[in-house]
Amino acid sequence: QVHLVESGGGLVQPGGSLRLSCAASGRTFSSVTMGWFRRAPGKEQEFIAAITWSGDITYYANSVKGRFTISRDNAKNTVYLQMNSLKPEDTAVYSCAGRRGVVVGIASSGAYDSWGQGTQVTVSL
Repeated sequence: QVHLVESGGGLVQPGGSLRLSCAASGRTFSSVTMGWFRRAPGKEQEFIAAITWSGDITYYANSVKGRFTISRDNAKNTVYLQMNSLKPEDTAVYSCAGRRGVVVGIASSGAYDSWGQGTQVTVSL
């Protein structure tokens, strides 16, 4: 497991942008597959995006494709989620997740064994 800490959440107007960061501990971050999930009030947890350990393959939920971008900087042990054109329905607690090596079922929360505490994103006027 790795220790994960998210930051960058906040209040933003519709159409605005935010960048979330997820800092990981440990010297083996470069071997960790990372994902972002969110949970809106009254709804189930939803997969948002994932990136392989090498950073060469990314995955996105249809609801955010074209608006959100996941990236990573292994030298900084950090994964990012750039969120553009935000909508009120993007309001949720966003959490990063990780697991070393190849992850089977990369869009499934059960595939990850390390989770951050979450950061609130609110999109509202």
